[in-house]
Amino acid sequence: MAALIDVILPVFLVIGFGYVAVWKGYFSDSSVEGLMKFTQGFAIPCLLFRAISTLDLQQNFDLALLASFYAGAFTGFVTGLLGARYMFGRDWEDSVVIGFCCLFSNSLLLGLPITERAYGAGALEANYAIIAIHSPFCYMVGITAMEIARNRGGSVAALPGKVLKAMFNNALIIGISLGFVVNLSGIPLPSVLTDAIDLMIRAALPAALFGLGGVLYRYRPEGDMRTILFVVAVSLVLHPLIAWGLVRANDLSDAALRSATVTAAMAPGVNAYVFANMYGKAKRVAASAVLMGTALSILTVWVWLAVLP
Repeated sequence: MAALIDVILPVFLVIGFGYVAVWKGYFSDSSVEGLMKFTQGFAIPCLLFRAISTLDLQQNFDLALLASFYAGAFTGFVTGLLGARYMFGRDWEDSVVIGFCCLFSNSLLLGLPITERAYGAGALEANYAIIAIHSPFCYMVGITAMEIARNRGGSVAALPGKVLKAMFNNALIIGISLGFVVNLSGIPLPSVLTDAIDLMIRAALPAALFGLGGVLYRYRPEGDMRTILFVVAVSLVLHPLIAWGLVRANDLSDAALRSATVTAAMAPGVNAYVFANMYGKAKRVAASAVLMGTALSILTVWVWLAVLP
């Protein structure tokens, strides 16, 4: 019960404040869009840039950790894709979007604050290692699968260019890439610049959580309930179970076990809806899965925090 009150509820209360503010008309849809554009287009890319530019890559980029997390994520994608196609009879493009919803856990807006509140700021190194390749990996898988589905019989040679163009239109990936450039090159940054970036970072997570609440208000479940519950089950149960089992099998540290499992246990992120909207496919399933998954993760994360050392 202490974990629920002290760790999980403060995060979800901020989301709830945003939800109620939009519901009651205190915060308009256009304000939510502006806030999310600021957080996802500027503040969170700054957060990722600073974290990765200063991360000890040799110490924190544990291949066994990343393989454990991403094996679970990719299994979720394949399960979602094939389940949507053969269990629910969706077309291939819808199925790719549904698979992406099962793939893209909310590692940033939920995973980071919950891990920090549960285990302290010093426990985030493994989270940042996972997040560093999260958007690139997920978008590469999702966009590649979608382009294959959309261009059956088309030119294979044009596929890599389409994938790269779509990926590098994403501000999160640009922030991550610049962070790697600074880290690997050893370029010194002037303190006036890093201080300015740090000011942006302080606003990133609370503003994004508040904005997420406003976004979730717009996407209430309307139909497709069996498919939505399937996505939520894959995201909240299958992915963390695989990550937890593989980290234990690889005999990694408790810190790695916590970061990988908590991050894998997060609900589908808003980027699942962004991806659906990008292609105009399965938007209702994506939006509703984000909403329901976020609500139900209050309970599932509580269980995982009780299980983890």
